[in-house]
Amino acid sequence: MSYIKFLGTAGARFVMIKQLRASGGMWFSFGSTNFLVDPGPGCLVRAVKSRPKLDPAKIDFIFLSHKHLDHSCDVNLMIEAMTNGGFTKRGGVFAPRDAFEQDPVIFKYILRYPQKIESIAEGNTYSVNDISIKIPVRLHHSVETYGFKISWKGFVAAYLPDTGFFEGLAQSYAGSDILIINTVMFEPREGVGHLSLPEAENIIKAVKPQKAILTHFGMQMLKNRIWERGNEISDRTGTEVVIASDGMLLDIDGVYTNSSSKI
Repeated sequence: MSYIKFLGTAGARFVMIKQLRASGGMWFSFGSTNFLVDPGPGCLVRAVKSRPKLDPAKIDFIFLSHKHLDHSCDVNLMIEAMTNGGFTKRGGVFAPRDAFEQDPVIFKYILRYPQKIESIAEGNTYSVNDISIKIPVRLHHSVETYGFKISWKGFVAAYLPDTGFFEGLAQSYAGSDILIINTVMFEPREGVGHLSLPEAENIIKAVKPQKAILTHFGMQMLKNRIWERGNEISDRTGTEVVIASDGMLLDIDGVYTNSSSKI
C-alpha cells in the first residue's frame, strides 16, 4: 500500500501554539520508500503513536520546505531517529540553504549523521531510490521556501507549502496527479505570504489534478469550519478536494492506477 499520512494539519502560529490541530507534518510511503515532510512540533510522537505505527528508523529522507518552526521544530529529532541516534549513517535531508547556513535550524553536529545532505534550489531535480524530486519554483515567503513535484512510476504527487500567490505559480505545478496545498487563510490578505482558500481554488482549477488536498489551516479556516466545505469546494473547482484532518491516511494506490492508465 502506498499512502500519505497527515501527522498534523496546523497552519500559522496560533493554531500550532494552541495545538488546535497537530503540527507533525506529513509521512509519504511510495512503494518501498518512506519520506517525511516538514516535521513540526510533535512529529516524533505523532509518528510512533500513529495507527498503523510509523517507524522513524525506516525513513529514507526528510524534506524541509522552509525553516519556520511549525515546519522544522522536530527536524533534528527526526534525523536522529532516522539514523539510529547517529550510529547508522543513512538517509538524506533536503532543505533550503538558509536552513543549514544562515541562522540554521539543523544543528551542525547532526549534519554528519545522514548519508546525503542536499541544499535544494529552484529547477533542480534529485533522486532517492526510484523517486525523482523536482523543485518547481522558489516560493514567495519570508524565508527561502520550496515545494516539490515527486514522480514515482509515472505518478506525480506535488506539495505547495507556504507562499503568497504570484503569477506563474499554478503553471509550475502543472501535471500533478495529487496536489497538496497549504491553505492558511479563509480570505485573501494583501502582503501576507500565505495562500487563501479562493487562491487555492484558482490554483486547483488551473492545475486540474485528479485529487487536491487542503491542509495547514490557520485560525480563520477553523472558525469557518473548513472540514465541512469539501463538497462545495469540489463543485466549484471541478476536482475532488479533500480537507485534511489530523491522522488522516490517504491511500494513493487508486490514484496511481488511474495515472498509470493515462501513460
